[in-house]
Amino acid sequence: MTAAAKPIESPFLQGIMAPVHDERDDRDLKVTGELPRALRGMFLRNGPNPQFAPRGAYHPFDGDGMLHAVYFEDGRARYRNRWIESRGLLAERKRGHACFGSVAEFGLPDQDVMAEVGVLKNSGNTHTVHHAGRYLALMEAAPPTAFSRELATLGEYDFGGQLHGPMTAHPKLDPDTGELLFFGYSPFPPFLRYHVADASGALVHSTTIDLPVSVMIHDFAITENYAIFMDAPAVFDIEAMMRNEPGVRWEPERGTRIGVLPRRGSGDQIRWFEIPNCYVVHYFNAWEDGRTLEIFAPAFDTMPGGLSMNRMEQTEEPKPRRWKLDLDSGRVTGEQFDDRSGEFPRIDDRRAGRRQRYLYNSIARGWDFNFDFHGVVKYDLESGRAEQFVHGATAVSGEHAFVPNPEGKNEDDGWLLTMVTDRATEKSTLAILDAREPSAGPVARVEIPRRVPLGFHANWFPAE
Repeated sequence: MTAAAKPIESPFLQGIMAPVHDERDDRDLKVTGELPRALRGMFLRNGPNPQFAPRGAYHPFDGDGMLHAVYFEDGRARYRNRWIESRGLLAERKRGHACFGSVAEFGLPDQDVMAEVGVLKNSGNTHTVHHAGRYLALMEAAPPTAFSRELATLGEYDFGGQLHGPMTAHPKLDPDTGELLFFGYSPFPPFLRYHVADASGALVHSTTIDLPVSVMIHDFAITENYAIFMDAPAVFDIEAMMRNEPGVRWEPERGTRIGVLPRRGSGDQIRWFEIPNCYVVHYFNAWEDGRTLEIFAPAFDTMPGGLSMNRMEQTEEPKPRRWKLDLDSGRVTGEQFDDRSGEFPRIDDRRAGRRQRYLYNSIARGWDFNFDFHGVVKYDLESGRAEQFVHGATAVSGEHAFVPNPEGKNEDDGWLLTMVTDRATEKSTLAILDAREPSAGPVARVEIPRRVPLGFHANWFPAE
């Protein structure tokens, strides 16, 4: 049996990234400012929160998922947090220590753990989605994990046995059809599979997309008629991973291309468009203008350092770019549309795959994979205007989720919600900004009665 792990030194387990060890329920949270009366629902932030000290090197991708929810009900706010109780975490609780290796220091669990769980812990620590009445916690190396609105773990979900392989942490909900479009990539063949679930939750379409090698694809984009993938040369090396060397390499000689697939097409129908080398972690959106596709995303010139799993330094910064793909001529043009670097891009999700006017991006003090986001920028694509807000000198913000005002008329009628933790005080608040004028600062701040560790993605789920 593997001995219980000793505490290790890691910047990702210290300060405001240190895990919390309890699950809470707190009502009538203190509010500074005034909560918008139309704000009714649940803000949900997912992220890594390891319950046990890791066996060796630790990467934030490894941590057990923990959901942090702020519910808005009758003009009041309450907080609740719960671990995602994966089969892997339950196995570790039974044994009293960590059992799995790290993406930065891979190692197989003991035979009894593999027989019970498999080689991988499905932490579900990255994102969340609500579709066909189900709440799903997501990590891209495994199937989704269902949970209740009160954050109780219900177990892995495989679409009635129809889903084979993993599911991306960034599925797309079509606002008109109710379809959920997603993919799964793997270091083992098949390297890329694409899926469509209809509005009822039934998996109605799956196809394999052939790639020459396995590459890391974190996100994709959709339009009304197409699914869009980027094949960038961030190449998996399983043998290197087994030697505890970087498991993803940047091989620029392979080039970068954008693939366009009809939404119900077979993999052999994909069309590839060559572009200069770059890497996209997350997309804003994409849409069709006649026979031209327009794609918006922050992009790195090379692979971000954190994706190499055990190399955290980052010299490149993600800058917002747009590409135009002419489906008739095959011509692609691209341009950077702002000098500000930013990531965690968001939109009004009611415009997913459709033309829109406003984009929102989180800005950071630096890009050394230390989660040092501190503000948000709003882009007006019609006027070309951009405005930004910075939360404070020692404040660290997260992804800014757009919440539409159900009584609003314009695309930016709504709010931007983000979890903010102060490095100096280690106190957390939920900041609420008016999306029409984010530069004016928060209209309200909800005090969270505990520090919320820095994490990954946030979402908004309206009241049921």
